[in-house]
Amino acid sequence: MPGPNNIRISHAYQVGLLAALGVLTAIMIGNALYSIASILTSIVTALFIAVGLEPIIQRLEKRVKRRGFAIAIVGAGLVAVMTSVIMVILPPLITQTAEFVRHLPDLLNGLVELPWVNSLDQRFGGAISNALTTSGEYLSNSKNWPNLLGGVVQVGITLFNGALGFLTVSVLTIYFMSSLHSIKTVLVNLVAKTKRPKVGKMVDQVISSVGRYVMGQVTVASINASVVFITLLIAGVDYAVVLAFIDFLLVLIPVVGSISGALLVIIITAATMPPETTITVAVVVLLYTQLEAYLISPRIMTKAVNVPAALVMISALAGGALLGILGALLAIPVAATMLLIIREVWVPLQDKR
Repeated sequence: MPGPNNIRISHAYQVGLLAALGVLTAIMIGNALYSIASILTSIVTALFIAVGLEPIIQRLEKRVKRRGFAIAIVGAGLVAVMTSVIMVILPPLITQTAEFVRHLPDLLNGLVELPWVNSLDQRFGGAISNALTTSGEYLSNSKNWPNLLGGVVQVGITLFNGALGFLTVSVLTIYFMSSLHSIKTVLVNLVAKTKRPKVGKMVDQVISSVGRYVMGQVTVASINASVVFITLLIAGVDYAVVLAFIDFLLVLIPVVGSISGALLVIIITAATMPPETTITVAVVVLLYTQLEAYLISPRIMTKAVNVPAALVMISALAGGALLGILGALLAIPVAATMLLIIREVWVPLQDKR
């Protein structure tokens, strides 16, 4: 008959075995998620775009009376916009990008000649000028580009993966646009029948909120890039198309995108243009940044997501730290969804107690 000590040893062995199995399972799940990270990113991106286009589809559906026709119109509009971008913006973008890279050493030397940069360079014993000069010479040499990207074969693989990812996201976006109602129905049917109307209403509010947020963010970024492009064009600044395009991408990032784009534009202008032009561009860009922060963006985004400013900043920073740019874009709609759930589910439960 086994004694108490044997029973304790047996229990300890079982606990240790179960703990080891739990750790191994967690590692296997983590490796599986890491292996399909690119696929999950494509799915989330496509769903985000589809939900963002949902308000436009709903408005068109009310006019054409058929959701399929509305989706076809939106799809044709996207193709038309992308074709216009490729035909109108892409050629000067490629040309100015090539010129930008070719003149990068001169731009970096121009930065060193700025009084405040020169002062810092002298304090650090010329380390800043040496670093900028070395970086500019390395990046301007096209022979170094394959090495920078991992070799010629890796460059080809990267381009192929990029094209494949774009095609995948496009196909998934069309699929999600056409089946969004079916997906919503499946999700709603997972809850009890008595709660389905309320849950369905909440899902509609989430979809509408995310859609308005996406369209609002794109609108804000488009206005910002247009102002930057017109300002640089009037001031005669080189690389206006490139800087406006980069500014558009940066402004899509909540909280920090607008000021990051403004600083980039001012720094490049300072490195390539006389001081009076730099001051003019800086004044216009910074004034518009303030106008956007206090007037344009609140009017557009308040209608989209009703999230406190502090929570917007915390959500954007946390999302950016976890998933990069995509995480920063998704963070605010996720925060709005959590607030909606708390307001519609948690608070009523607490009120009944």
